[in-house]
Amino acid sequence: MDDRSTADERMPRARRRAGLSLLVVVAAGLALAGCSTGTETLPAPVVVQLDDIDGETIEVIDGNAIDLAGDDETYTEWDAEIDDPAIVEFTPGRDDGSAQFNPGLTATAVGSTAVKLENSATGETVSFTVEVVPATSGY
Repeated sequence: MDDRSTADERMPRARRRAGLSLLVVVAAGLALAGCSTGTETLPAPVVVQLDDIDGETIEVIDGNAIDLAGDDETYTEWDAEIDDPAIVEFTPGRDDGSAQFNPGLTATAVGSTAVKLENSATGETVSFTVEVVPATSGY
């Protein structure tokens, strides 16, 4: 009996190797696709000047933030009264010793709410509306 295999006997091994190679290529492609960051980026925060927003409506994408800028002296003294706290969340200004952070609002749900800001140091108030719109793919 000849130890050499016939073409028919070798074919299943060749198919198995080809099938295994294809499986490895597909698995590697899926693994790389899972690690991909894509081209989508989060939108930049909406930056507004405190002096310019009284009576205005500010539109922001759900999950994004509004940076309340323009007060370099008493930025830590602002507080917010939000009609519907399910729509936006207030973050007070702060100074951590190495950086200063403006107060801000984070959009937490689609909808509209009135916001009133008050500065306890100056007595200044600012009232405006925030309109949170749904995020779309690609922002």
